[in-house]
Amino acid sequence: MHNQNINYDVQMQHNEDKNLQLTKTLGEVIQKLRIEKTGLSVNKLANEYGIDRGNLSRIENGLIDSQFTTIWKVSEALGMKFSDFIKVLESELDSDFTLIDE
Repeated sequence: MHNQNINYDVQMQHNEDKNLQLTKTLGEVIQKLRIEKTGLSVNKLANEYGIDRGNLSRIENGLIDSQFTTIWKVSEALGMKFSDFIKVLESELDSDFTLIDE
């Protein structure tokens, strides 16, 4: 029974690490694209496109996991199709990155 608890704890930590990696990478990609594509500050982009400034800042800093609709709005504010935005995100992650272990 003790080994099962250790395995569960290790798996939970692994999942948290993967979530953190995705959250951090997403924030880095958004910040990089915001600067490259718009040159706008977080405040200006958020105000112009109806995105909560505080949430956008926390997303860029990898502090919060974001909602699907927020990321879709951000991709549109960056002048990108959502699918193209996701391709950029995927290219920044390890090629074998997955949130679900098989």
